[in-house]
Amino acid sequence: MILSYLRTILLYLVLIFCIRLMGKRQIGEMEPTEFVVTMLLANLAAIPMQDGAIPLYSGLVPILTVLGMELVLSGLILRSVVLRRFLCGKPVILIDNGKIIQDNLRRTRVTLDELTGHLREKDVLDIGSVQYAILETDGNLSVFPYPKERPARAKDAGIHPKQQFLPVTVVEDGYLSRENLKRAGKDETWLEEVLRNNSASLRDTLLLTVDAANRVHWLGKEYKR
Repeated sequence: MILSYLRTILLYLVLIFCIRLMGKRQIGEMEPTEFVVTMLLANLAAIPMQDGAIPLYSGLVPILTVLGMELVLSGLILRSVVLRRFLCGKPVILIDNGKIIQDNLRRTRVTLDELTGHLREKDVLDIGSVQYAILETDGNLSVFPYPKERPARAKDAGIHPKQQFLPVTVVEDGYLSRENLKRAGKDETWLEEVLRNNSASLRDTLLLTVDAANRVHWLGKEYKR
């Protein structure tokens, strides 16, 4: 029984390692090849997890082989447009200058209900307000309304908003990131001063961020009583 637990934990860690190597896209929108690889990895890992009679290497070898093929294929796709088109397809225009391209709907097997559903996800209720809609290779729909239907931008209204900066997370859940502290141009003396101003310790800090304008945001932990 203990051996089964150890085999499962090892395979679980190997799968996480494989997904990490394949990139964050595996967690979000996936190309067809990425989806196939993810399904294969799950199935290959399930067999040795369930059957203790199968040697562990019989599960690890196929998993690492599929991972190696995916990494090689990813490199080839980056270098070859033909291979990229063959394996991943290419974007398809579903609405062109306000006109629904019915042939492309049939070719991509997208129904009108699915199309309008995707538009609603983009906060578009009136299909007549859409100038272009493009089905991307990862299954997402890019929607471009007519200019008159788009929300007004600050530039269009002649407004000059203040410059914004990306906050750097220095402390998260009591953990100090020295790399981010250095990236923010701060030191531990600054950190101690911020904690002292908030009457807190590093352990009591849930979140501490600072941006290039020196705006500091501190959030403390809430303890159960």
